[in-house]
Amino acid sequence: MVRFSFAGAEMAALVPGALGWPARRALLVADLHLEKASYYAAGGQMLPPYDTHATLRDLAALVDATGAQEVWCLGDSFHDAAGCERLADDTRALLRGLTARTRWTWIAGNHDVAAVRLADHCGGEVVGEADVDGLLLRHEADPAETRPELSGHFHPKLRLTLRGRHVARRCFVATATKLILPAFGALTGGLDAGHPVIRAAVAGRPAEALVPLADRLLRFPIAA
Repeated sequence: MVRFSFAGAEMAALVPGALGWPARRALLVADLHLEKASYYAAGGQMLPPYDTHATLRDLAALVDATGAQEVWCLGDSFHDAAGCERLADDTRALLRGLTARTRWTWIAGNHDVAAVRLADHCGGEVVGEADVDGLLLRHEADPAETRPELSGHFHPKLRLTLRGRHVARRCFVATATKLILPAFGALTGGLDAGHPVIRAAVAGRPAEALVPLADRLLRFPIAA
């Protein structure tokens, strides 16, 4: 866990791609895309059906390690609106255990925006967005927003070539007022942190890719 300041709040970047908010004992994650494999399997593209349990197991480990009392999921938590209904019994029990022992909030994303029954099946509370201690929590960054904002949606990754090898790491994209979280899901791809759509999302402001390691936070300027 590596702490840094964002818009006057102390945050903690966690290696798996989650964000800690120590003052609130909160954990924030984006783009879990739970039940993505089962969604594709229904369409004939067979994928190993272990993504959801792996994602929730990793998230549960972070809740335990950080002592989080709040969990905020910044949208696209399920790959589709019916995903929660397809959970295997043991995976549903794992998720229900997490939502029961924390204050759990699902922020609706473009994949799960219609998941009105999500809380009934999986626990927690569903909201469109939230203003928490002066920080806006939403799924997709609004380029016109001037208030400090935490979001997901773009699955940012930093891609580098080191000694002839191509390396890709999940990263945060940060400006003075915007912080875009990487995708936390086990079966999610990623978009280059310098991609034009991410640059547009932060309104072309000076930005950095933040890559957390166990003992430090690497910062890479993102070219305009």
